[in-house]
Amino acid sequence: MAKKITKTLSASETKELVNVLKTRFEKNIKRHQGLEWSKVQAKLEENPEKCWSLNEMEKTGGEPDVVAYDKKIGAYVFFDCSPESPKDRRSVCYDQKALDSRKENKPKHSAMGMAVEMGIELLTEEQYRSLQQLGNFDAKTSSWIKTPENIRKLGGALFADYRYETVFVYHNGAESYYAARGFRGSLTL
Repeated sequence: MAKKITKTLSASETKELVNVLKTRFEKNIKRHQGLEWSKVQAKLEENPEKCWSLNEMEKTGGEPDVVAYDKKIGAYVFFDCSPESPKDRRSVCYDQKALDSRKENKPKHSAMGMAVEMGIELLTEEQYRSLQQLGNFDAKTSSWIKTPENIRKLGGALFADYRYETVFVYHNGAESYYAARGFRGSLTL
């Protein structure tokens, strides 16, 4: 019988994560002006499974931070805010189909597969562009972004980066992978 993976943190792990997130929240107020940490913390305490996902974002180098509050659903939105694409999520192709299509030199994983395992979503192009309004991200790396189905059906996938004070969105074969390309995620809490 396979062992079930527990997707919750211990009390001490949760406390450590909350402290990291609080410090980052206070250090980067411009990302979430008008939001109160006490309300974010209350949401964290109500959602242990989301804390597990945020911890996965943190462990893989994403430096998650609150970037918005969605009034329609009453939820906080976290994005990976590491300066470059999260280090432990690089050298991945786009999705499982792309991974399966590689006959040799396969990467260890795919961006979509990792995101599902972590309980997060890849950033959309719109989210990626809104992230870039909060700072300059991916000046040396690039990040896979959620690709429209019509492009994916033709074998392509989209990625983005920030160069020459501009956000660029490009295409590549979904099976490609590079040491400087990873993915950024979002989590709604």
